[in-house]
Amino acid sequence: MTKKLGLAAVGTGGIWRWGHSQPLREHPEIEIVALCDIIPEKALALAPDYGLGSDRVFKDYRDVIALPDVDIVDVCTPNLFHSEIAIAALRAGKHVFCEKPDAVSPDKALAMAAAAKASGKTLMVMRNNRFRPEVQWLKRLADQGQLGELYAGRCGWIRRRGIPGKGGWFTTKELSGGGPLIDLGVHMIDLAVYLMGNPAAAAVSGATYRKFADTEASDSVHAAFGERQAEGTFDVEDLAIGFVRFANGATLQVECSWASNIQQESHFVELRGTKGGFRLAADTQPMVFAEMAGAMVDIVPRLGQSKWGGHGDNLYHFIDVVQGRAAPIFTPDQGVNMIKILAALYESAATGQEVVL
Repeated sequence: MTKKLGLAAVGTGGIWRWGHSQPLREHPEIEIVALCDIIPEKALALAPDYGLGSDRVFKDYRDVIALPDVDIVDVCTPNLFHSEIAIAALRAGKHVFCEKPDAVSPDKALAMAAAAKASGKTLMVMRNNRFRPEVQWLKRLADQGQLGELYAGRCGWIRRRGIPGKGGWFTTKELSGGGPLIDLGVHMIDLAVYLMGNPAAAAVSGATYRKFADTEASDSVHAAFGERQAEGTFDVEDLAIGFVRFANGATLQVECSWASNIQQESHFVELRGTKGGFRLAADTQPMVFAEMAGAMVDIVPRLGQSKWGGHGDNLYHFIDVVQGRAAPIFTPDQGVNMIKILAALYESAATGQEVVL
């Protein structure tokens, strides 16, 4: 009989409640055994939903990772604390699932990967977009060689007005590590790199802008994430633009914004291959563009929907890996490479120079 796993949530804010809680509650091999939040009242309010008493609610994550019935620690805190909590939990012999981004610097991401290797436990960071049915279809096409050499592309997540938790931790660089590049870029850049076969980045250039720190307008549901603070900090970018050159010669354009004067919000990945290219965008069917029998064709697949969407499917895959049923789709070294790209984009924006990796 498969062992049931005790899971503790560290951080019980919006992403835990929206993306993690329900799939985990319904997984037959998971028992949520503890909640932790630096504002314990938030966790206490949720405890009855999981049949937990106040004795299973904690303020300090160190108390959680000391519990013998905790097998998995699910980290849903502000970005700054991802690596600290993950490393401590791994060293305590726990498996770790962590919200994106992996860490706020390459050094911290490297330390997470090293702790996972030393512990022999599973470390996985949220890459929910990899688990969308259309992405898995495109990945199969790419892996089978049906797109040919994927040599160039562009990706982005752009919003007209969608600043999350303005004045709170999202817009405070010390806590978040940056603005939309690290918040949204981690999704779209990872998706492009994943579909390209995870090539190593060789050089990066970028620019960042902060032009909408004073706006109160909002037209995106995503602005509801985080807790706004009227007199809080806004010292991160609201727009980032970049260019990545990979060691295999492929290139990728990047654009991420929380606020800019555009028609509407969109997130997308477009890749060009020698046999076929594709566009994957929000609220539209994926489409492959190719040539067949001397004619140009557009191919639209018929795909089903998953029960949970990317977040739940990513969590279920993580559990399959922990239980020994699956090889991981995401590995810590891929997380290190992602954070290196993001850090290089920020460095290039600050110096005005291309950064060679």
